[in-house]
Amino acid sequence: MDYAACQKFWRIAGVDHLHVNGLRNKFCEDDASVIRSARTCLTPLFDQPGPAFTVMPVFSSAQSADQVADTYAAIGTTDLIYCCGGGIMAHPHGPTAGVESLREGWSAARAGIAADEYARDRPALAAALEAFR
Repeated sequence: MDYAACQKFWRIAGVDHLHVNGLRNKFCEDDASVIRSARTCLTPLFDQPGPAFTVMPVFSSAQSADQVADTYAAIGTTDLIYCCGGGIMAHPHGPTAGVESLREGWSAARAGIAADEYARDRPALAAALEAFR
């Protein structure tokens, strides 16, 4: 069943977030499919007054600071859940730097600054980009 159809059943059942995989993920789904799924989650289910009827897309599967800019550029919002177990725990400077690299990556993306440029004076982001590319 196509994700666009499947997600409607779950949303009608009342879920508030749905997994969409992640960009450059460790599975076989391509980025175009992941983005289509995320955009579907962010599209209101009903065209009527009231709540937006959207759900949070959940990105995971080998995500790190490296995919942040592409994720933000593709969906244009931070209304998402970005799961990065390895992007945090496998950061070369430890988990604290892993979290810091993600915060810095999202700050750069929202500001429209290339991650490599933003990382010049941010060691956590620079190390993440080097380690996870």
